[in-house]
This record gives sequence, structure tokens and C-alpha cells, in this order.
Amino acid sequence: MKQDSNSHYDVNLENKSFDDNEIDNEEFKEEIKKLNNHERKMIKELMRGFGRIIILWIISKNRKHGYEIMTKLHESTSFDHKMPSASMIYPLLHALERKGLINGTWEYHGKRKVKYYEITSEGKESLERIKGLFSKRQPPGDLYQEFMEDMFSLKKIKN
Repeated sequence: MKQDSNSHYDVNLENKSFDDNEIDNEEFKEEIKKLNNHERKMIKELMRGFGRIIILWIISKNRKHGYEIMTKLHESTSFDHKMPSASMIYPLLHALERKGLINGTWEYHGKRKVKYYEITSEGKESLERIKGLFSKRQPPGDLYQEFMEDMFSLKKIKN
């Protein structure tokens, strides 16, 4: 089983290691094509629900401007061929900024003024609290724990 050093999850797909189940990007795209429209829509809705956390996480890796974030999200998904819209990304960035989780500063990028976002100390603490929450053992019968284990093959490692 493969374990990420920053994670408290075991990746276990039917007792096989993650590496045994890896598929390349083209194979993954072919698997996505096999899903019907409703299934693809449910997956997109799930990913949208993680929007703020994913954007905060991306910014925690390296400061970025909005278009870079849209491009990164677009390039990393096989579910949709169109770029995430500015009307989706910028309200999330503004909300994260209002909450003090990121800070935006205007800079010139060539002849254009671009707002670069970087994570604040409160943003880093928030991500750590979220990670910490998911690394804790939930009581037996916890629906979310069961969902994560069943749907994403993520089993918590006993401490």
C-alpha cells in the first residue's frame, strides 16, 4: 500500500497497491467517456463543492493569479474540456480574501495589472485544521468516513 507522508490515509484498491491500479491520463480520459452524462455531472458537482479548499490549497503551494488558477484546474481535469469560468473562480477568490485566508496584491505582468494571491497565516492554519479533521478517526458508523473509504478507497491508518 502506498502512503503519502503528509496523509493519514492508506490508498487501497481491493487489496492492490495504488501503483498497480494507476492508469495514464489517456486511459483515464477513456474511462471518463464511459460514464453517462448524469454520472459526469455528479462528479463535477462534487469537485465544485471542494472549490474553495482546492483553490486555497493551490495558492498554498505557490502564489498565483486568477487566470493561472483557472488554467491549472482546467489542465488537471479530464471531466470537462472547457476552462473554469472567471464567474466561478473570482467569487471564490474574493470570498477567501474577505475571510482573510488569502491576500491579493496588484502587480504589473507585462503591460497588464494582475492580482496575485498568496496564502495568509490564517489560510495555512485553516488548511492544517481541515487536514487534521480528516486525519482523525471517526466513531464507528460515521457516514462520511464510510463514504470516503468506499468511494475513494481511502482507509484511515490506525494511530
